[in-house]
Amino acid sequence: MEYVEVVVVGAGQAGLSSAYHLRRRGFAPGEEFVVLDHAPRAGGAWQFRWPTLTYGAVHGMHALPGLGLGEADPDRPSAEVIGDYFARYEEAFDLPVRRPVDVRSVHPADDGGLLVRTSAGAWHTRALINATGTWERPFWPRLPGQERFRGRQTHTRDYPGPEAFAGQRVVVVGGGTSAVQHLLEIAGTAAETTWVTRRPPLFREGPFDAEAGRRAVALVADRVRRGLPPRSVVSATGLPLTDALRQAREHGLLERLPLFDRMTPDGVAWDDGRFLAADAVVWATGFRPVLDHLAPLRLREPGGGVRLEGTRVVGDPRVHLVGYGPSASTIGANRAGRTAVADVSAVLGRDRKDAREVEHPHGSSSVRMRVPQLAVAWLCDTRC
Repeated sequence: MEYVEVVVVGAGQAGLSSAYHLRRRGFAPGEEFVVLDHAPRAGGAWQFRWPTLTYGAVHGMHALPGLGLGEADPDRPSAEVIGDYFARYEEAFDLPVRRPVDVRSVHPADDGGLLVRTSAGAWHTRALINATGTWERPFWPRLPGQERFRGRQTHTRDYPGPEAFAGQRVVVVGGGTSAVQHLLEIAGTAAETTWVTRRPPLFREGPFDAEAGRRAVALVADRVRRGLPPRSVVSATGLPLTDALRQAREHGLLERLPLFDRMTPDGVAWDDGRFLAADAVVWATGFRPVLDHLAPLRLREPGGGVRLEGTRVVGDPRVHLVGYGPSASTIGANRAGRTAVADVSAVLGRDRKDAREVEHPHGSSSVRMRVPQLAVAWLCDTRC
């Protein structure tokens, strides 16, 4: 058993932001707080993105607090660019990330704290900041006949890139950013593509200003306050109509069909008699929050979600969720980390003025870096 004041679960954007702010508030790395990450290396969920998702194709990647990403080759895979950046960040601020560690369950402790059981032993803590994201819990719709389909079925989580589907008849299911990216990539390999969505896609023209961002955040935050499962960002913002999407629409690639009613061994079918032969189905149908390890705390509301005030769980103030609901974006994750740490510090009696400067631990003779102010805006990335 190890004893710490705070356990952070997950070392993606939200987890690293939380760790940074804990250090900034004076929590000793490794002694008073620890970050438990189940991934094999730095990079959060980004390290698992498909190779053809280049950094230039990623929109809305906001830098972590205290250290900019710097110049990056837009043609380099985003998994490499952001993985290297996160690794530099962990080293620069001496963040106590332990990996690979699988957090299996979190239980109430007899003394009012929390017991975190993992593949690497147990931690006793007074507060937990959960930053586990959604990547490990892909959502697969279940339809009649799905198990009899003889072709290939893959989810965005395991998408291997477009070349695996070259020359095939491919159905792409989903109305978000990833679905459109898969669709356009696969179509470029001489494959025969069909786009299927449950609802007609909503395309957004013009700039996405701060006011539109606030409205989108408010819609997602309202569901979280009511204890309902958060919806995807795209459901609130729509798909940005880029030049690439305009060209695809002109060429008929974005002509969408409604979701089919069943699958057959050789394709997909609708109840109105339509049938479409297919060699592969790509399910770009989103993800759900990874919260099963918190089940012993009984945090879920009757509506199926976890009710929050800010980042704090209403049903258990020892627990904060960051990168969840309204903070499920790169800039939102930064703000959530700061908010959670401020609340935890106050509850643990560690509250003090949050200095605007933080020392860079590995700089030459006390180098100090100005912490950037976080703009009030909503930036959607490829997790949408």
